[in-house]
Amino acid sequence: MKYTRKLAEFCSNLTLETLPAEVVHKAKLCILDYVANIYGSLELETVRNIAAYIRSVGAPENVTALGCGFKTDVHQAAFINGTTAEAIEAQDGSRFGGNHPGVAVIPAALAVAEAVGAGGPAVIEAVVAGYEAANRPAAAVHPWHTLGGFLPTGTCGTYGAAVAAARLRGLDADQLLNALGNAGYLLPLSMAEHLMGGYTIKVVQGGQAASAGIMAAGLAGAGVTGAPYVLEGSALNGGFAKITTAADPTLSRITDGLGETYSVMDIYFKPYTACRHTHGAAQAALELAAGESVDPAQVERITVHTYGIAELAVGKGVDTTSSFVSAQFSIPYVVAACLMDGELGPRQLTEKRIADPAVLDLANRVAVKTDEELNKIYPGKTSSRVEILFKDGRSLSRQVDDPKGDPRDPLDAAALAQKVKQFAGDRDSRKLDDAINIILELEKAPDLNRLIGLI
Repeated sequence: MKYTRKLAEFCSNLTLETLPAEVVHKAKLCILDYVANIYGSLELETVRNIAAYIRSVGAPENVTALGCGFKTDVHQAAFINGTTAEAIEAQDGSRFGGNHPGVAVIPAALAVAEAVGAGGPAVIEAVVAGYEAANRPAAAVHPWHTLGGFLPTGTCGTYGAAVAAARLRGLDADQLLNALGNAGYLLPLSMAEHLMGGYTIKVVQGGQAASAGIMAAGLAGAGVTGAPYVLEGSALNGGFAKITTAADPTLSRITDGLGETYSVMDIYFKPYTACRHTHGAAQAALELAAGESVDPAQVERITVHTYGIAELAVGKGVDTTSSFVSAQFSIPYVVAACLMDGELGPRQLTEKRIADPAVLDLANRVAVKTDEELNKIYPGKTSSRVEILFKDGRSLSRQVDDPKGDPRDPLDAAALAQKVKQFAGDRDSRKLDDAINIILELEKAPDLNRLIGLI
């Protein structure tokens, strides 16, 4: 089976007219969510420092660094716009691949669309095709790719960004196939070690994937060729799915149901600013706190029962030296913050809040354990159960199987519009409303100039 070629041909031939209405709508919701995350991430000092550095390098002012107040070249703009989509850790994601396609695909699509003057219909096509190219390879190597030490947002996201850029640059099917091949050579190593260690370089994975994907497509348009079997490999066993996976990949996931099911429909949206593996515990803690006042001084211990990857990825604690990345990937911190603050948003990611002795004290009483029954139903369900034992012997328990934002408990257009406004802070509300309306009617936009000006 020529998996890479079949995927490339499908992505090349996809048209707005043939897409189901619900797929078009979901793609627009992904873009709406993306804008919310840009606003939220710009509240982080690390992100502002990255944008300032990129601006200082200097480049032709062709494409907008969204929300940053300046223009740069298409690659640098995509890098910044992917970083701002990623950093707040409230980005969209696919539970079947463990990746976050929007932070790579959408910044690549918007940057190239602005550069070439493409309109809304072409952007929607590019986003849907890009999600297919990012999510299907990610599904083929999940969960072994992540367990082997890679972050699929950076690796597989580059394939999605390359396809989105290729579509908007008008490349034909053979050139798009070369874009995928080139992407496999240029994609970042995207080491999970940086995330697990709490190092803030983690936040650039979407931006690096977006920028590398644009380069891959641009080189394909210039006649540079890449392996047409980059995903599955050849007899040399050197394909992406083989060399980045500790177990045999499930290559059939790359092509199963192409044109019948669209991976964008499996995308979840995040109501909380933390790794999705924390969300079941976060929601359970918030629901417990809403139902009964939880006095931290009276808590003996808290146990979070969850699935194996969640314990591995987000089971660790935090201390006074921890970064916001560490906090985003810590169930103990997330549960403590939710119980004490009744929310989990940008405010919970400040250095002051993370280092608060009261929060840390409660977080130190949170234990995370793998529950074999919950592990068996992952990734179909991402279940977590929070159990609070009080010093007087009382206990509270709440289990969440499908955290909010999942397609089975979705965030709709109204909820995502509210997320935009929440994360936008004191920005002009009229401009926000106009941007939201343009995105929700994106197929009518002749170009992106007005939308980009509003962001």
